Amino acid sequence: MKNFSDLDSSWRIEKIEQVLMKGERRRLAGSNARLGVHGKEVSFPLVRLTIGGIAGYSWSRVSREAAEAMIGASVSEIFCEDQWIKDRFQSIQFPLLDWLGQVRGIPVYELLTEEKWTSPLSVACYDTSLYFDDLHLSSEAEAVKLLQEEAMQGFDEGFRGFKIKVGRGAMHMDLMEGTKRDIAIVNGIRDVVGPECNISIDANNGYNLNLTKHVLKETAQSNLLWIEEAFHEDDRLYRNLKEWLVEHNLQVLITDGEGHAAGPIVEWAEQGLIDAIQYDLKDYGIINWLKLAKRLAKSGVKAAPHNYGGFYGNYASAQVYPAIEGFMFVEWDEAQIPGIDTSGYSIKDGHIAVPTTPGFGLHIDEANYESMVREHGWVLQAVHK
Repeated sequence: MKNFSDLDSSWRIEKIEQVLMKGERRRLAGSNARLGVHGKEVSFPLVRLTIGGIAGYSWSRVSREAAEAMIGASVSEIFCEDQWIKDRFQSIQFPLLDWLGQVRGIPVYELLTEEKWTSPLSVACYDTSLYFDDLHLSSEAEAVKLLQEEAMQGFDEGFRGFKIKVGRGAMHMDLMEGTKRDIAIVNGIRDVVGPECNISIDANNGYNLNLTKHVLKETAQSNLLWIEEAFHEDDRLYRNLKEWLVEHNLQVLITDGEGHAAGPIVEWAEQGLIDAIQYDLKDYGIINWLKLAKRLAKSGVKAAPHNYGGFYGNYASAQVYPAIEGFMFVEWDEAQIPGIDTSGYSIKDGHIAVPTTPGFGLHIDEANYESMVREHGWVLQAVHK
């Protein structure tokens, strides 16, 4: 409930702590169309926020200087009925939502939907781990086989949706040789995962309009769900591509917006040029997404928030899924970080089973966290007079 009368008016932010948590993906992630090897290590800043003696944990990039100005703020200064959290505190919105879930003893999805769920929450997801792991291979056949094996690893883990990085010819390979390999890998993955799984491709702006059309024509047999970041957002080019898709009876959606998105991208989506917006969940923020999704829904535009490389976004995305209108799939970047128990979440048949435990449903090893903060992080605490 957005009515915050249940919160003790004397409660104030007593302590804010932050440390960089590090862990690993299940395998090394290769290159994409514009960047080199992403690696195996993942990291994210984990904040513990204490108000009224109750702690909330979550991702936050808040700086020590910004956090210092928040120490001592009362709950009435922080929360508001129109957008949950006031603008001044948006940088710590994730730990604040976890804290509020802890106080009320409910998961974030019940908090944000303002509903009591009588059955377990299950949300659709896809495996986002299919990068350019094949650049060391000269043989196209061997490259296809490698990516097929990686896709089947995800399949065996319960995924039924896959996003495949394409655009090898943009930087890492000869243009046409790389494009040919993109096509072979996409069609090869479709062959092994079967017709029921959804498959999307992400070019990271590595294509132009004509390359996009060529790839979509040559992968028509694979029935792609969407093409993401085909090229930097351009309304004239996307209008041309939309007309071409209709002409060739291809049902591929256009998605964009994860990075340095063009200013008018939402307006272009409302004009029918882009089917789903992909602003990053963590950087754009849950509060902004809740507001944007209501606007997008009026014109039938879908939401597909970006989440890669941040670990916490896997779980935050699953929790906010039912509160964001038109949310298509959670982008899942599988990784594990020591000291964080994620066992409340599980993936089966393409869906994430979301725990009913309070907040974001992750269990933090407090002793481990406190040790890491002492060694590598920082602590700000209110001075009691």
